[in-house]
Amino acid sequence: MMNQESKSAGLIDIHARRRFIVGAALAIGTLSAEAARAQSKAQQAPTEAGCRRTSLHQVADFKATPEQVYEALLDSKRFTAFSGAPAQIDRGVGGAFSMFGGMIGGRNVELVPNQRIVQAWRPADWTPGVYSLVRFELLKHGSQTQVVLDHTGFPEGGFDSLNSGWKVHYWDPLGKYFA
Repeated sequence: MMNQESKSAGLIDIHARRRFIVGAALAIGTLSAEAARAQSKAQQAPTEAGCRRTSLHQVADFKATPEQVYEALLDSKRFTAFSGAPAQIDRGVGGAFSMFGGMIGGRNVELVPNQRIVQAWRPADWTPGVYSLVRFELLKHGSQTQVVLDHTGFPEGGFDSLNSGWKVHYWDPLGKYFA
């Protein structure tokens, strides 16, 4: 049988081990949370190279004809349907557009039906009078359409947001719309 001293020493060891294990688990959890916050912040922070870039180039493929893609990008009802946000688009050259409930606006500069759309384009939070140039080239590839996007002339510091924004607000929703 254990004497009282041995029992007390055993209980102290058990309590000390529990405190150590709980403390270690809390420390690991805190380090993991800090690491996750740092990674998230790094993903949101603009990259140094991205801060200086004022143009981007992307390519997206869709299971649709060039006519269908052209209409989705220039027809108010279709744009609203694929994006899930209000759009008002004047389809003529020089026509104004407002998309995503007024978050993006501009004017059509050049329209070649089912082949090319060029727009003077700007988010609402840019300095008034500052526009960039967006060019959608629609290329037929069998039963699909490849959209080649060139977005140029946007302010420094906008690259990372715009680069991801095209995917999130255009390419992913268009892909689902044409699926």
